[in-house]
Amino acid sequence: MLNKIKQDRIDKLNKIIDLGIDPYPASSSRARKIENALADFEMFEKRSEAIALAGRIVAMRLHGGSIFANLKDDSGSIQIYFKKDNLNDKKWTLLENIDIGDFIDASGTLFTTKRGEKTVLVSDFNILSKSLLPLPDKWYGLEDKEIRFRKRYLDLLMNKDVKERFIKRSKIIKELRQLLDKEGFLEVETPILQPLAGGAAATPFVTHLNALDMDLYLRIAPEMYLKRLIVGGFEKIYEIGRCFRNEGMDRSHNPDFTMLEFYWAYKDYNFLMEFTEKLLSQIVKNITGGYKIKYQGEEIDFTAPWPRFSFVKSIKDACGVDILELASEEKLRGAMEKLGIKTKGLVGFGKLADELYKETVRKKITNPVFIVDHPIQLGPLAKAYKGKRIVQRFQVVANGFEIVNAYSELNDPIEQRKRLEYQLELKKKGDDEAPAEIDEDYIEAMEYGMPPIAGWGMGVDRFAALLTDAPSLREIILFPTMKTETKS
Repeated sequence: MLNKIKQDRIDKLNKIIDLGIDPYPASSSRARKIENALADFEMFEKRSEAIALAGRIVAMRLHGGSIFANLKDDSGSIQIYFKKDNLNDKKWTLLENIDIGDFIDASGTLFTTKRGEKTVLVSDFNILSKSLLPLPDKWYGLEDKEIRFRKRYLDLLMNKDVKERFIKRSKIIKELRQLLDKEGFLEVETPILQPLAGGAAATPFVTHLNALDMDLYLRIAPEMYLKRLIVGGFEKIYEIGRCFRNEGMDRSHNPDFTMLEFYWAYKDYNFLMEFTEKLLSQIVKNITGGYKIKYQGEEIDFTAPWPRFSFVKSIKDACGVDILELASEEKLRGAMEKLGIKTKGLVGFGKLADELYKETVRKKITNPVFIVDHPIQLGPLAKAYKGKRIVQRFQVVANGFEIVNAYSELNDPIEQRKRLEYQLELKKKGDDEAPAEIDEDYIEAMEYGMPPIAGWGMGVDRFAALLTDAPSLREIILFPTMKTETKS
C-alpha cells in the first residue's frame, strides 16, 4: 500500500516537472511567519494588504471549484483558500498535484470566514518541496516508542508536546550558560578524542586515528583537560559537550549524553553546595515558574536549602551496614549478599559500597538532597579529609537520579599517583571501568602546581528530563542510540 502511495506521488512529481515547474526550488517568497500574520491579522485584513507565507500542507478539503487547506510552519497554522477563478490554468493544475505533506509558499489577502476562521485568500503560490511519503493520518507512534525514537522527525511533526519538550531543553541549557557567564565563568572546549580514558569510572569507546596510526578514546568526561587549564592560569571555566560511555542503557543512562562541567579555583565543595542550590533552583524557577515541579505524578520541591546526608551514615540508617567498620572488600560483599544484593561482577570496595548505596538509599530519594563525604575509593580525583578515608565529595540526587557530582579536587601530585596506581590494580582484578594506564601528562601538570579547586559536573539530560516530565533519557535526547533496524 505504501509503495502504491509513493508511486502515485512520484507520478504527480513528474506531472509538475512536465509543467515546467521545479518541485524543489532553492528559495521562497515568504515574508513573515504565520504567528506574525495572525498577530496582525485585523490590520492586514482592513488594509486588504497581501502577505506571503510558507510552510507544510497538513490538511486539504475540496469544495467544488475551491480548495481549503491548512498551512503550518514552526510558529503556527493558518487556513488558506484556493479559488479556481483566482489562479491561472497552470497553477490550478499544479494545485491538483499537491498533497498533504508538501511544502508551498502562498501569497494573498486575509479574510475571516462565516465560521470565524482566519484565512488567506490565495492569489498565487509555488511548490517548495514535493513529499513522496504520506504523513500519518493518526499518530500511531505514541504506542510504539521504537518508531517514535527512530523517526523522531515524525514524532516532532505530529506531537506538539514532544517538540515543546525539546524547546524547553534548549532553554535549560541557555539558562545554565547565562548564569555561569554572569558569574564570570569562561566557556572552553576540550578534546573529544583523547589518548587516554579518564575523569570518571566508565568503559570507553575506542577508535583509531589513521593519520597518526594510534588508538584514541571518545571522552568519558572533560575533567582532566579542564583541570590542566586551571594549571594554565584560568580560574573559572566550564564546558558543555557530549560524553560517551560504553555502558548499559536504561531510563537514566544513554551511551552518549550531554555533560556540563565547571572548575572554580580557590573554592571547595562546601562553597559549591550553596552555589548549586542557588544555580539549580533558579533555573527551575526560570523554566517552570516556581520551585516545585511534577515528575511522573510525584511532586519534587527544589526550594533551597536542601538536606545534606552522609553517604556512610545514610547507608547505615537504611540497612544497618557500617561500610567503614567493615573496611575490607570481602566483609562488605558478605554483608551485601546477606541483604540479598547481587555483587557478581563488582570489583573493589568502592564499587560494592556504591551498589549498596544505590539499592538501599538512592532509589528512595524524591526531593533534591546532597549525599556528602564518600569513601576514598569512590573519589580517586577528590581531596580527602586529613587522616580519614573519606573524600570531600557531594552528589545531588532527586527522584533517584544522580544529577550532580562535585568535590574538592585533589591537587597533590604524589597522592594522585597513589590513587591512580590503585585504579590500575582494580583494572588487573577485572574492573572494566578503571583506567588502563596512568595519565602521566596530567600528573606532570599537577607537579607544576595546581591551586585548590572545586569541580562540578552535571548530567544535563537527567536535569532536563526532570524539568520536562520525561520518563526516560531517550525522551529528552533528540536521536537516542538505537539498535540498527533490520528490514526484511
